[in-house]
Amino acid sequence: MNAEPESASFLHNEQQVVRSAGRQAISAFLDAYTCFSVMRASGKVVVFDVRIPIQLAFYALVEHDMLAAPLWDPASCQFVGILTVTDFIDVLRHYKKTQANPSTLGERSIGDVLADTSINTLKRVRPDGSLEPLPYHAGFHSADASATLKQACLLLNRQSIDFLPILMPDDMRVLAIVTYTNILEHLVTHFREERRLFDDTIYDLGIGTYGDKLITARPNQTLSEALDLLQQHSLSALPVVDPTTRKLVGVYSRSDITFLAPASDAEDAIANLDLTLENILSQARTDVTTPDALHTCTVGHTLQSIFEYFAQLRFNRLYAVDEKDCVVGVVSARDLVAYFLDE
Repeated sequence: MNAEPESASFLHNEQQVVRSAGRQAISAFLDAYTCFSVMRASGKVVVFDVRIPIQLAFYALVEHDMLAAPLWDPASCQFVGILTVTDFIDVLRHYKKTQANPSTLGERSIGDVLADTSINTLKRVRPDGSLEPLPYHAGFHSADASATLKQACLLLNRQSIDFLPILMPDDMRVLAIVTYTNILEHLVTHFREERRLFDDTIYDLGIGTYGDKLITARPNQTLSEALDLLQQHSLSALPVVDPTTRKLVGVYSRSDITFLAPASDAEDAIANLDLTLENILSQARTDVTTPDALHTCTVGHTLQSIFEYFAQLRFNRLYAVDEKDCVVGVVSARDLVAYFLDE
């Protein structure tokens, strides 16, 4: 009479052993490589002095096709934070909300803007609803080139950051900026394992966000409304969903600067915050190789298949859809790495 429960218990225990072995294998791999191993031979890094105008810094990021740059304070002779493309967008949001004169933005330095405590759009929302400075502005988190990838992953995860500067410890030179996507790219390229350790589905493994916890946007919402949602929930992207069919029609990333392209000045850029997501998505780049391009999977995809998918597409996130193409969840590069940290 007890044969079936005993059999189920055995299978459950065997499943847990396999999952544990998979985590240990990836953890050992991350411990075996240093941050130096993920740096590109021809990579470039831009560093900003906090005294330069923030508007000039933003255009420099765009020109160099970079999402973030370390900030150097000559007064204290040290790095003090990171400036991202989204910071400038958040400053524009502040000017829109407060109806401040946008012409003054061209004169304000990076240091001046980041020290302005009245700019609530440059803060993140705590679980209790209060605001706190973004991790990039509250301090400078970095790793030296000899740190292991496991140490880098732990730092990214514990500090809730997406960009980790890699420094040469002897002269404080920034060699590169590492992201979750860089680390996953190294993993899928070099990790080899004969055992079948990753045949469970991402849903069964609890990798990603599903159901009521998934935050979505509608095509007719304005860019300003979408950015408020992203800040409120500390997200980097939103799936854009048809309100009637619940079908996935696109993805809006916080780092998408499409709305700035037609703007001739800051005033125009602020006015463009009233564009709808439908309008923004119609202008967005359609290059499928960009990390923020829309890619989908199902809750039935195994972790192994997700690895193979990443090796092909190098995505920042995948949206899980059902048989009717309705969005049911999201799996990010951060989710995948965090699973193997087991924190």
